[in-house]
Amino acid sequence: MKRFIQTTLISAGLMATAFSVAAAQVADTIFFGGPIVTVNQKNEEVQALAVQNGKIVAVGKKDVVLKEWRANTTQLIDLKGQTLMPGFVEPHIHIVMTAMTEVLWLNLSNFTPQYDTLDTLSQKLKERLNTLPKGQWLGAFGVDPSRTQPFMAELTADILDKVSTEVPIAVMNQSGHILYVNHKALEVAGINDKTPNPGDGGIYMRDAQGRLTGVVVEPSAILSILKHAPAPTEAELAVAMQKTAKMIASKGVTTSAEITLGLMLGLDNEIKLFNNIVHNQDFPLRVRAYLYGPLLAKGTNGLKPNDGDDKLRYVGVKFVSDGSTQGITAALSEPYIYPKGTQFLGHLDYADDQIYKMTKPVFDQGWQIATHANGDRTIEQTLNTYAKLLANSPDPKARRLRIEHFTINTPEQVKKAAQLGVIPGFTIGHVDYWGEAFHNHIVGPERANRIDPSASFKKEGARFAYHSDSPVSNVGPLNYISEGAGRLWQKAPRKVLGPDERVSVDDAIRAVTINAAYEMFSDDKLGSLEVGKQADLVVLSDNPRKTPIEKIRSIGVKETWIDGKRQAW
Repeated sequence: MKRFIQTTLISAGLMATAFSVAAAQVADTIFFGGPIVTVNQKNEEVQALAVQNGKIVAVGKKDVVLKEWRANTTQLIDLKGQTLMPGFVEPHIHIVMTAMTEVLWLNLSNFTPQYDTLDTLSQKLKERLNTLPKGQWLGAFGVDPSRTQPFMAELTADILDKVSTEVPIAVMNQSGHILYVNHKALEVAGINDKTPNPGDGGIYMRDAQGRLTGVVVEPSAILSILKHAPAPTEAELAVAMQKTAKMIASKGVTTSAEITLGLMLGLDNEIKLFNNIVHNQDFPLRVRAYLYGPLLAKGTNGLKPNDGDDKLRYVGVKFVSDGSTQGITAALSEPYIYPKGTQFLGHLDYADDQIYKMTKPVFDQGWQIATHANGDRTIEQTLNTYAKLLANSPDPKARRLRIEHFTINTPEQVKKAAQLGVIPGFTIGHVDYWGEAFHNHIVGPERANRIDPSASFKKEGARFAYHSDSPVSNVGPLNYISEGAGRLWQKAPRKVLGPDERVSVDDAIRAVTINAAYEMFSDDKLGSLEVGKQADLVVLSDNPRKTPIEKIRSIGVKETWIDGKRQAW
């Protein structure tokens, strides 16, 4: 009897083990019927992909995956010739700023070849004024003198006074580094001709007689004015954030940075906002957040590096060290070529010792650092700062320090960045929307051809990533692939900007997937379709690897999936 009981128990145990193994081999979803671009080390394409509990459990041949993972409960997704790829990763977006400027403010951004004039901009502002609720400022975003007719035509307080002298008007430049205001806004902010500049690179521009022009440069000066405007309600902001997140997701993005947390509404307010909204079931993005560095003098609200979870994680700290190249405020080592004969070099926001003292405590706490550096003078300062920070690090490349934009640069700076393990993030739309202006009017051919030096970093064996810097340029990773592989500027007659810096389509794809994930310490879970990674996916109408470069931007985004769940946008 005892022997029978033992035998029965052993048999039951074996049956239970067999059942658990069988259960482990049941996929929730299997994709097949179209090219599946894995973006693994070999850039392989496979026939099928299986998902279980939000993770990828199998990739390979269709018959093998179906045989090993299909069950009656498995959802089968026939791609019908469409392409499955890793969900795109956007490593540099200002989500809050995009929500405020493109949803709550008047959006004047114009990325078409038909440029605005000061008259058309003024007319759009007047139309908005007619529907503006009483007590509100007239806020707008997206004017760009380098994309205005005539070239470099700029709004001023006098021009904006013709729209209204009673309602405060604040119009932000497309770069986010310049604000145009009327005299009423200056009055409400308590700023007059005798007000000193606020420091940290901020400038209230003045004419030859010392009078304020209404042109305000860099965040410290911009925020000194905008803080007087009525803040949006929590409800308004929540709706704008949700709308913005769905817009970003509709471009195929499943993970996005918030690259300057706290800039618009303050650190505590934005931490609360993201903690509340990102974990909502209908929020269609993962978020990797970077705290705005100058605010950290007041503390980090108890946050530590990598606090959070897979949906929302706090990974870094962002500093801004110069302005905009197309706005002619970035810090260069040689003068701009506009206006003709100028000796203007742009401005560093901080002296060398200042930026080191700001970054050192943050670095020592273990935060990743991302520094905005457009001009070669700023890039040099940033690389020197990083070299000092990394001097005693056993593995400097493990810190994955970032330089945002890396726009005007030298070959020596590329080499130094690669040696330090610095990851450049390129606003690759520079070559498209501003390529002609850079080449012919702002910095000249030699410097313009080196903008966003993807091929140079590839040659050094280093990673690079692409981003929009939204709202500076439109979100669209498929655009970035076209721009990185083709480098064709928009304005007629269209030309290739820096042919030697073009990369393959596969390299451009990596810049919006695995490299972008690496840039945010997420490549262990995201950025490629490999067993064990999160099932973050995008379904495309066509395979970008088989599409002519200039037509990749026109590929349709059909669906996005996070953790194996289809997202609604």
